[in-house]
Amino acid sequence: MVFLYTMTQYLDKKYIQKNSIEKRDYQVNLASQAINENCIIVLPTGLGKTAIALTIIAEYLSKGSGGVLFLAPTRVLVNQHYEFLKEHLTLEDISLITGEDSIEKRTKLWKCSVICATPEIARNDFARGIISSEQFTLVIFDEVHRTVGDYAYSGIAERFEDTNVRLVGMTATLPSEKEKAREIMTRLKISCVAERNENSSDVKPYTQETRTEWIKVELPSELKTIQSLLKSSLDQRYDTLRENGIKLTSQQSLSALLRIRQFVLSQNRRSAKPLFTAIRIHYALNMLEVHGITPFLKFCARTQAKKGVGIKDLFELDPNFTKAVSLAKSAQSNGIEHSKIPKLKEILESVPGKALIFTSYRDSVDLIFNKLNEMGIPAGILIGKAGDTGLKQKKQIETVQKFRDGIFQVLVATRVGEEGLDIAEVNQVIFYDNVPSSIRFVQRRGRTGRKDTGKLVVLIAKNTIDETYYWIGQRKITASKSMGTKMTQLLEKNQKIDSGKTGLDAFL
Repeated sequence: MVFLYTMTQYLDKKYIQKNSIEKRDYQVNLASQAINENCIIVLPTGLGKTAIALTIIAEYLSKGSGGVLFLAPTRVLVNQHYEFLKEHLTLEDISLITGEDSIEKRTKLWKCSVICATPEIARNDFARGIISSEQFTLVIFDEVHRTVGDYAYSGIAERFEDTNVRLVGMTATLPSEKEKAREIMTRLKISCVAERNENSSDVKPYTQETRTEWIKVELPSELKTIQSLLKSSLDQRYDTLRENGIKLTSQQSLSALLRIRQFVLSQNRRSAKPLFTAIRIHYALNMLEVHGITPFLKFCARTQAKKGVGIKDLFELDPNFTKAVSLAKSAQSNGIEHSKIPKLKEILESVPGKALIFTSYRDSVDLIFNKLNEMGIPAGILIGKAGDTGLKQKKQIETVQKFRDGIFQVLVATRVGEEGLDIAEVNQVIFYDNVPSSIRFVQRRGRTGRKDTGKLVVLIAKNTIDETYYWIGQRKITASKSMGTKMTQLLEKNQKIDSGKTGLDAFL
């Protein structure tokens, strides 16, 4: 019998620690593209985008002509990148900057050669004049799909519009909407999209299978009754809006209502009360259908405490809505929440090891966390820092480390846990709620199946917004898969147009 041994090859590059980073051809090739031109790197989660960033950073450090700015959207992720660079670069001149540092401290940290920072603090310090575009030769935007609208990445990109600074974006998935993809390319002056997926020949040896299971649950009868009352309350508002001349389709869509807010405020003021009341009912209905009794009641309590158009009428004069709230309180006192809760226990017991549960709202996080503790399942919480109940950066990092160390079997997270977290041993990911976003779906899914076969479970409540979001999400995932090719075709077309121009046209 003959045994074949393959020696692991490591990156051999100035400023990278010897024998610390495995050499993978797809990473080297993607990095080479980004070194030579402004580039978006698209690579599935768990395949080493940070190692590619390290290679690009080392190349620019070797040129010795300026600093490197490595941006990431959350404090936990920025800290993760900082720790990775500290471990694998031979350079000591690396800093971590977040909003928790004082201006005096930040002023000193900004002088380092390599800086890991959150975008909000970078944008603010640009505005304060503490830093300038001249001090950098390379800027890396992790989770680059966020570079749309008024997000901080957009403001930072503007600082480098008239410079030769290399701009590199990294993401696991591109937007499904052409407008957003075009906006990202324009803002970052992108000239190429370097893309790999799980089926790419040079990537396949490094990927693990993730099995996806869609589990449907039936709402308890008590929730169905409340659901019916809320829908009746909503129907009344739609009838009033149509009577006031607002054209609405038969499909009751929250996004459609949100889109007409400005029109109503400027040209149809009499529709303001039914419109804003309908929007609130939509949110309340979504909380009930997807998350359960307690999140619904908490949402109602917060809404009632506000002073907004139609709130008093809704909570005091609307018989359907007031009865819905009353029945919800009765259900809560009887220990009724949502069919997803007992299903969670069943799912967790079916797969040994660590599990990561995603849900979009903090009230839902609290509910799941409390129910898991009642079941005797050790769990932790990962949420953002905003608000009185938020987790500061240090606490977020501690929580992730405890999960890695096995102190928690389950981590219940909001969106802050979706992007880039490196928790290699997650055996399964559970979506407590569905998301109508291809980017968020892919980000969540990518938390499992990194070093071994993973499992993804998506919970769907029948005849609710969960089902609607499922179909929207699937359509967007299909669209996003072809977006890299479409962006490349657009870039090639533009290059042909530019190369055909002469004289003044070429200059312009």
